[in-house]
Amino acid sequence: KTMSDRVKISLEFPIRSSAAMIYSFLSTPSGLSEWFCDDVNSRGDTFTFFWNDSEEIAHLVKKKQNQFIQFKWDHDDSKEKFSFEFRIQFDELTGAGLLVVTDFAEEEEEDEMKLLWESQIKTLLRTIGS
Repeated sequence: KTMSDRVKISLEFPIRSSAAMIYSFLSTPSGLSEWFCDDVNSRGDTFTFFWNDSEEIAHLVKKKQNQFIQFKWDHDDSKEKFSFEFRIQFDELTGAGLLVVTDFAEEEEEDEMKLLWESQIKTLLRTIGS
């Protein structure tokens, strides 16, 4: 099985906080360690994420202040530009905010991955009181 057999997952979560506030939780080591993992170290565009006894390295691919940020896992040898992305969108008319999470998963892990993101984003929204 190759990485290209993966399915793209896109999840949308309503948000009620400012783009600047939520962006800091998606793009900084201190923000990410509040909800995404136990701890994060960053050096330049290289982020090391720690969970219990494991660590994973990701590279910051592209970001736009208060709009989106993309990471690519070190072990991801797929042709995809990024491994996962957080995107913040606001409806100009209603002012309603959305956090869109894009990720890739093996087909048989798709549901599990969605549940994992849902629980992590719930933690994030609780943390920022959104």
